[in-house]
Amino acid sequence: MRQLGAPRRMIVGVSGATGVIYAIRLLKVLRTLEIESHLVVTKPGEMTLAYETRTSTKQLRALADVHYAIADIGAAISSGSFKTMGMIVAPCSMRTVGEIASCASSNLLTRAADVCLKERRRLVLMVRETPLHAGHLKAMLGATEAGAIMFPPVPAFYSQPQSLEDLVDHTVGRVLDLFDIESGLVDRWDGIPDPPPEARAESSIVSLAPIKF
Repeated sequence: MRQLGAPRRMIVGVSGATGVIYAIRLLKVLRTLEIESHLVVTKPGEMTLAYETRTSTKQLRALADVHYAIADIGAAISSGSFKTMGMIVAPCSMRTVGEIASCASSNLLTRAADVCLKERRRLVLMVRETPLHAGHLKAMLGATEAGAIMFPPVPAFYSQPQSLEDLVDHTVGRVLDLFDIESGLVDRWDGIPDPPPEARAESSIVSLAPIKF
């Protein structure tokens, strides 16, 4: 008998905002986790890939199990009957946020995102823009009200990262947490450890010396 249930498929969208390294790392991690990845990249996303990395569009597509042309509105991921775990847009431009918020699906990426929302599947938007004006904030609110999750890739420093790769991995791991996927990339916070006795003694001494950075 054919087994029913949610297949381990994840849609990955790449738009033209800066931060395409998140998509590259995400696709590699999904492959390691044996989660089938379905990739769609906008034309500005391909341009940003060329600006920010030495990875070609062909190489990026090779990281995914399945890839689609941005204009292929008839692709599998454009239908709600094609079951997935959801979608991550990494990075997500403000234009893409605006289309998703207004249900204006002009390409396969925003159509696939709209499908995730209408089917009540998780949609995570790694929004990359700063500073933000009122129009940006309204678009983000609109997408959130429709069911999307805004996830600006803000680096975390409590894990004391030693490299750019550490920062990227932590962010990718936290995004996958939203799908209850354990990636092994997150150094999880479990509270501030008790300092050794000598450190406690030193901390009790008040110093009036100026702090230097």
